[in-house]
Amino acid sequence: MSMERGCVALLTGTIAIVLLSNTDCTAGKQDGLGIKLCVTTRRGLKDFSYQNLTDVPSDISNETQYLDISHNFICRLNGTQFVGLSQLCFLKVTHCGLREISSDVFDHMPVLKVLDISFNDLSFKPDLSLKQLKILDLSNNLYNSYRLPSSYQNLTKLETLSLGSTAAAMVSYDDFEPLTNVSLHHLILGAGTQWRKYDSGALAKIRMLQKISLHASFCKNFTMLENLLLDLNKTQVKSLRFITVFPNDCHVSGDPFRHLRTMTLIENITLENTWINSSFLEVLLKDVWLSPLHDLSFVNITYNEDTPDGFQFHTINHTINLFSITFNGVNHYQYKYPTINMSFEAISKLTYLKFSGTGMNILPCKVISALPSLETLDLSDNLLSESGFWWPLCSHSSAFPKLKQLSLSKNRFISLSFISQKMKDMKTLRCLDLSFNSIVLDGGCSWPQQLTELSLESNNLGNDVFKYLSSNFERINLSKTGITAVTQDDLSQFKKLKHLILSSNSIQVLPEDLNVPNLESLYFDQNAITSISKEVLAGLPRLNTLRAGSNPFSCSCESYWFVSGFNKSLLVDWPLDYTCNTPPSLAGRSLSEYKTSKLSCEAWLQVAVALPTVIVVSAAISLLFYKYDGIWYTKMLWVWIRVKRRGKQRCNELNSVTFCYHAFISYSHQDSDWVDSQLVPSLEGAGFSLCVHERDFVPGEWIIDNIINCVESSYKTLFVLSKHFVQSEWCNYELFFAQHRSISVQSDSMVFILLEPIPMDSLPKKFLKLRSLLRQQTYLEWPSDERKQKFFWANLKAMLKMADKSVVLKEVAQAISDTLPLVTDQV
Repeated sequence: MSMERGCVALLTGTIAIVLLSNTDCTAGKQDGLGIKLCVTTRRGLKDFSYQNLTDVPSDISNETQYLDISHNFICRLNGTQFVGLSQLCFLKVTHCGLREISSDVFDHMPVLKVLDISFNDLSFKPDLSLKQLKILDLSNNLYNSYRLPSSYQNLTKLETLSLGSTAAAMVSYDDFEPLTNVSLHHLILGAGTQWRKYDSGALAKIRMLQKISLHASFCKNFTMLENLLLDLNKTQVKSLRFITVFPNDCHVSGDPFRHLRTMTLIENITLENTWINSSFLEVLLKDVWLSPLHDLSFVNITYNEDTPDGFQFHTINHTINLFSITFNGVNHYQYKYPTINMSFEAISKLTYLKFSGTGMNILPCKVISALPSLETLDLSDNLLSESGFWWPLCSHSSAFPKLKQLSLSKNRFISLSFISQKMKDMKTLRCLDLSFNSIVLDGGCSWPQQLTELSLESNNLGNDVFKYLSSNFERINLSKTGITAVTQDDLSQFKKLKHLILSSNSIQVLPEDLNVPNLESLYFDQNAITSISKEVLAGLPRLNTLRAGSNPFSCSCESYWFVSGFNKSLLVDWPLDYTCNTPPSLAGRSLSEYKTSKLSCEAWLQVAVALPTVIVVSAAISLLFYKYDGIWYTKMLWVWIRVKRRGKQRCNELNSVTFCYHAFISYSHQDSDWVDSQLVPSLEGAGFSLCVHERDFVPGEWIIDNIINCVESSYKTLFVLSKHFVQSEWCNYELFFAQHRSISVQSDSMVFILLEPIPMDSLPKKFLKLRSLLRQQTYLEWPSDERKQKFFWANLKAMLKMADKSVVLKEVAQAISDTLPLVTDQV
């Protein structure tokens, strides 16, 4: 087996000095996991961090599920501060200078699942009996021992525990005794300080532990590290993460990781934010080769060559289980290229290789040809360009024969057309990541048929980007690419498309004729879309995942279907990322809390409900109208309206005419009882002057002359119609003369009062004219109901008031004055 020597270019090309800060993402991951575990509505999320509080706010809603009061000045927690918060599931109190926690604080939180009280000044670990608790963070406090309270044995659902104190430098044998029967999944232990003592068997008590993140230093005392690995071998640990295990300038001697070889369950190990010498790296890789490890990761390391010949690794005649190597952030202690001497055959079975944050600007030719089994290559966050990745001196005809996924994210690539051509050399490549580059659309693209996934996230490409993509693509990521509009024509070519990501653009509307039959997932969150119509999603029959949050939704009927009818199980970000933007009265409210009715938003339903309602109401009104004689009242009202209108029209014409009476009453002698008891008293009592033949005819004159004189001296002629009236000869005369007067002098001078119903067919021939008049003129009917009689008198009086009353009285006064001399002379 040949040994191939060379500089670091054999593995990493030209590596620049990159200084990376120590970043622990554990807290951020816990927050994200906690929100998923606990928060079901935006109203339940309360963030009071960074508000200079000295106490827990007293007006916290009882619906609160997530409460963050971090970065304040709260030194003490007591039970009264949390009364009523029975739904609290996530409590975060970090960086508050917290010193005291009353024993009754957690009695008010029966469903608490996440408790984070890290980075405070607690000198103790609080007693807890929270049976629902899953995540507990007590790290970076001031307790001087890792011993856990006995109450922790009741935390049967605890999955993640974080412990760490700069004052705790020893781990005693019984410290973790309460966790013996707790199914703890992940233990984060330490605060980055040097441990002075570790009692063997301490961690072995956590029998069901699967992952440990150890944040402690073991420089110059590697026996503790060896004993710790022996204890972890007695648990179910599969993953080891060592943070700052060797501080800067630490000289590693011996073989502290030799027990990795006997840890049969171990699968991966990560060395993070630590110092690694070339001599120690040789020893570590030997232990890895002889262990069952599958995954080896170096995160933010400082590499120091402490051997004159650099890194030297000779092949070991042993089956290697390692399939994945990660270098994520490398800082070189010496300002020179490191020297590496190893056989590539030793890593020829690698399927995953990551060189990220190393400053690489040239991909070595040997790497291209020496890793035939490689399926995933991640070269993100480097300084590569087209010429650096496809170095002209290298042959790329058989590069990476099994490579399926290639990440060139966060580099310096520019030409999309050039890259598309070069991808043809990678015969098996299916997924390409070009996100966070400086890609431009510089010409036609010719993509290989086997490439089905492409990410162009965070490149300023615009709406024309769809024209430069392949119809064979099944997954396209176009987040943050400056797209403002998407049409059906843009997407019609992608018949095989299954996943489309359009997040963080400026898209305002999705096409209603959208038709991508094979699309399974669609992301268009963080755009400018105000509503999602039913028609848009109708053309996506296989859609099973949708992300549409963080858009300025309109809480109106436009969103009714989406809120009430859409299957929310398809939404991976519902309901927290869905809020109302308009109208202003609902701005900021969760879309899940927007309530409206189908009736208020569906026009056809409004018509379907309104029409029967109108019919029923109309029928009810008609029934009431008929039952309470509405027809009669309507007729009487119409008579009154016509009289008032005609009276105003005739007022000027009659100003010069004088009358002796308001009305002459024409009636049959047999109806005199009604006239004398009802008609005359009612009208004369109201101030009207009436001419009644029994009382006011001039004695000795011919009856015909009396009739003519009374008709002509009266403003109106009142006909009291009855069966007796039509049988009276004199009534016929009075009707004749009144009709003649109405034709020649005053057209509305006749008023008919129907005392009783008279069938038209029963009228004698001499009253044929009356039949015609009753058909042409409105008449008043005498009602038997007292309530209706009031209406009757009101209409009748209104008819008689049309004349100028003073004219009538003036004529009467004149007649009296004319008779006074005669009376005086007789006296």
